[in-house]
Amino acid sequence: MILTGRPDTRLSADAHAKVHAAAASLGYRPNAAARALRTDKSRTIAFISDYVATTRFASGLIRGALAAAEEAKHVMLVLETGGEPEREIEAVEAALDRQVDGLIFAAMRAREVFVPDLSVNLPVVMLNGTSARFPASVLPDEYAGGCTAVRLLADTGVRSNIVLLGHNPEDEKGLFRSESISRRLAGIRDEMLAQGLTFDLELSTWNWEPTHGYELVRAMLGKHKPRAILCLNDRLAFGAYQALSEAGLSIPGDVSLVSFDNDELASYLRPGLTTIGLPHEAMGRRAVEMLLGRQSPGEALVEMPAVIRGSLGSHNKP
Repeated sequence: MILTGRPDTRLSADAHAKVHAAAASLGYRPNAAARALRTDKSRTIAFISDYVATTRFASGLIRGALAAAEEAKHVMLVLETGGEPEREIEAVEAALDRQVDGLIFAAMRAREVFVPDLSVNLPVVMLNGTSARFPASVLPDEYAGGCTAVRLLADTGVRSNIVLLGHNPEDEKGLFRSESISRRLAGIRDEMLAQGLTFDLELSTWNWEPTHGYELVRAMLGKHKPRAILCLNDRLAFGAYQALSEAGLSIPGDVSLVSFDNDELASYLRPGLTTIGLPHEAMGRRAVEMLLGRQSPGEALVEMPAVIRGSLGSHNKP
């Protein structure tokens, strides 16, 4: 009774101290498997992801979930699948074999997540992803983040020659990226309208990598000089920095930039890149809290913080 932490043992404090001292001196540890059979709780959570554990980009999801699990005195089993359906099925089976109390399915980048059929009734939370079958999910508040990015640009005084880097609705008609990116773009467009601003150019590329940002901005500078660029992620912004530097344009003196994600490279750029961060650690925490019943199920949106660095200037002069 004492070792299980029951508060109603009716034994003295001295008895509690003696039992814990004896357990410590003997190196005694309760049998977790036996306790799980008796209580129907293993105090273990399965964290199943595609690439979260093996990439630095979204590792905050794991850090936040681990911290919350530890605080709740739970062990977290981390399983990586590479996004392959067969390995996802194997991961679920491995988790069920260990009698986990719940499953978190996490994605490195926000998307619809494949979830194998579950033969048992367990709580399931989607982290940085969604599933039509499992409505409990934790996502970044992309709509509000899009609004914040535009407000940061507007606060510099820029009113014209604004370029959107990464998307053009006409060029991408009929294509769908993800629900999260759709919300990011909706926030951007609604706030542009609210601020009375328009994009002079919208440059589309399906892959948001540095080389694509570089090539698009370099080609643009041959015929158009922007006052500000809103980049849809930091990797595009990295390429834009290179193209602007080659053209002899300064950041933020000639061109202001704001971006999304707060990738590690954003802090290494000079000047540092102002970006709307993905709150990965807070999201990981929220997923565990939701799984353990400490947060209401449904869709939880976590605020995306603005990380202010040196890439935004003042454009109040004509």
